[in-house]
Amino acid sequence: MHNFDIKKQTIRLNDLELTLETGRMAKQANGSVFITYGETSILVTATASKEPREGTDFFPLTVDFIEKMYASGKIPGGFFKREARPSTNATLNARLIDRAIRPLFPDGFRNAVHVVITVLSYDGIMNPAYVGILGASAALSISDIPFNGPIAGVGVGIINNEFVVNPTTEQLVESTLELDVAGSESSIVMIEAGAKEVSEEEIKGAIYFGHRTIKELIELQNKLIKDASKEKIEIKLDTVPEEILTRVSSDFSKKIETNSKIMGKLERYEAFDNTKNDMLKKYLAEEGEEKFIENERYYKKAYDELIKKSVRHTILFDNQRVDGRGLDDIRDITCEIDVLPYIHGSALFTRGETQSLGTITLGTDRDEQIIDGLGEEYKKGYFLHYNFPPFSVGEAGFMRGPGRREYGHGALAERALLPVIPEKEDFPYTIRIVSEILESNGSSSMATVCSGTLALMAAGVPIRKPVAGIANGLIMEGDKFVVLTDIMGLEDHLGDMDFKVTGTKDGITAIQMDIKIEGITEEIMEIALNKALSARLYILDKINETISEPRKDLAATAPKIEIVKVDQKKIGTIIGPGGKMIKSIIEETKADISIDDDGFVSVSSHDLDAIQKAVKIINDIVNDPIINNIYEGTVTRVESYGAFVKIMSNTKEGLVHISELHTSRINRVEDMVKLGDKVKTKCIGMQEGKIKLSMKGVEGNPEPTPSTGNYTPRRDSRDYKRNDNRKFHGSDRRSGNERRSDYKKDRNR
Repeated sequence: MHNFDIKKQTIRLNDLELTLETGRMAKQANGSVFITYGETSILVTATASKEPREGTDFFPLTVDFIEKMYASGKIPGGFFKREARPSTNATLNARLIDRAIRPLFPDGFRNAVHVVITVLSYDGIMNPAYVGILGASAALSISDIPFNGPIAGVGVGIINNEFVVNPTTEQLVESTLELDVAGSESSIVMIEAGAKEVSEEEIKGAIYFGHRTIKELIELQNKLIKDASKEKIEIKLDTVPEEILTRVSSDFSKKIETNSKIMGKLERYEAFDNTKNDMLKKYLAEEGEEKFIENERYYKKAYDELIKKSVRHTILFDNQRVDGRGLDDIRDITCEIDVLPYIHGSALFTRGETQSLGTITLGTDRDEQIIDGLGEEYKKGYFLHYNFPPFSVGEAGFMRGPGRREYGHGALAERALLPVIPEKEDFPYTIRIVSEILESNGSSSMATVCSGTLALMAAGVPIRKPVAGIANGLIMEGDKFVVLTDIMGLEDHLGDMDFKVTGTKDGITAIQMDIKIEGITEEIMEIALNKALSARLYILDKINETISEPRKDLAATAPKIEIVKVDQKKIGTIIGPGGKMIKSIIEETKADISIDDDGFVSVSSHDLDAIQKAVKIINDIVNDPIINNIYEGTVTRVESYGAFVKIMSNTKEGLVHISELHTSRINRVEDMVKLGDKVKTKCIGMQEGKIKLSMKGVEGNPEPTPSTGNYTPRRDSRDYKRNDNRKFHGSDRRSGNERRSDYKKDRNR
């Protein structure tokens, strides 16, 4: 039996026990932690390569979030019945954790680091992502990998105007906020949120409410670190030698400063590239090939660091941005709609050198996206896809499937617009938004939100309010900082923060914050939120100038949909044995029909007449005929006592008794109707599910023909009381009592 050296720390959080454990599982990793929260369990491992990755000018960190389907008692679908590529949710969780921990590794660290979060048990109550950041931080902190932690992350909701830490899946349904926040003991390092028009004050309150719990989780980690941490390995940081940095600065700093003030993005980058090439040619000629090759990458890195230093210094100390704007100026905005003629809705949003083409496609229930993850399978009737082709930044490259960046930006924009998307009952369409980024120079995800809003309104989707978004940045040196409104690509790349906020005129709908420093203060957070509000309102005004409200009508090319609510007990009747009934309706009308378990029947087609015909048939199936209403039908059977007629789109059959065929007496049913005749009938009653019909006095029906010899004017009951010998009775020699008896039988037949 193994003698495991298990170390544990436990805390009570949100009425559930949360336990950190190490020393039992995955001991060959540099660091591993097994976390149990309620009945949800994850294993987090952190490993690092022994040597730095040569020739790499970035930190090679990989974070994987692995959902094992057995964790929730499910068997994977598909032919192979095993987990395949990560779900979108898993990819977003991995990206969330990556963003939280990446700034906390030493500058110049080039050893490959791999963090794996594996969900081993999921109770369907607590989101495993809540403890993902905690687990990653704990595994890295107790490992021998250099890491400037610990940090922790929590979820925060607002339910009944109260903040709740790590809300359950059920609580999130009622929550007006779904916030993920990560922080160190003293500051916030990452934010991701979706909200239902929550105010800036509420957002700040939620962030710092969550931060109080983060401090408790950091204290918990510190106890585990004290018991189980390893000594950190010595690493060689990839930094530029000071003499090279000094040399490049002396030779090219003035030229770099001049290039930094060129307005156009492509022109500025071209100038930077030309100066870099001049530098490399100069040093190659001065040093010779052998020594130059040895130092080439340091020259390039020193050059990039000087660009960063120049741009940051000009902004921070001269309040002058690269493109000449003031700190709070927003680039020129152009809003256009209906740029594509055939599709259901389109818009082009251009802000500076960032441009998003937003398109709307409206579909039916059949177009809903099926989401199959750890939780229960469900369908999405609204989704947004974001595409970032290489030409958007003037590059030649490969067109591959979406990566983590595309998933992340798309999810943020989708979340931003979700609160204003109409409910299915009010707008029974599946909505797909696609954002094609045609140009990019900063904050293409926020441009996506704006083009999406414009396209939705142009398509006639009845969104509640327009939504706009803006990205703010931060330049910080020591205690001095400035917050920038509407950052462009260079400011994002060289700055310390990317703070994106979306919302309506009444509140925030989504937030995403990434930083490159170890945290930001509450003061910076407040300034960034207030500047984002002012910018958002400005952009909303620009949107309203183009289109102020959703169009009343959909595009002619969009499918038409009508929803019919039926009694759930009637669903089986509409479907019919083996689907016979619904198939016949579809075949007859050429409309698409789908039925959900709640009794909502969706009927769709590009032909409005087809929809109306199908809806009529469905209503006829589920509804009983109304007494005294007139129904057109077809004679389907003829008997001696009457005719059977199918009414209500041939879904119901009733009997027209021979005595109800005409106001006059009919001796033979065939003298009035025959098989296949179209007749008009009136419902005169129902008994035990059987329908009684009448053709008496209903206009538009055939008249009996006297020449057949079987036509006799109708006599009422008083005729039977007359004297037997009256000439009126002709050859009928029955007694009065016999005639009355026969009459009663005839009426009841």
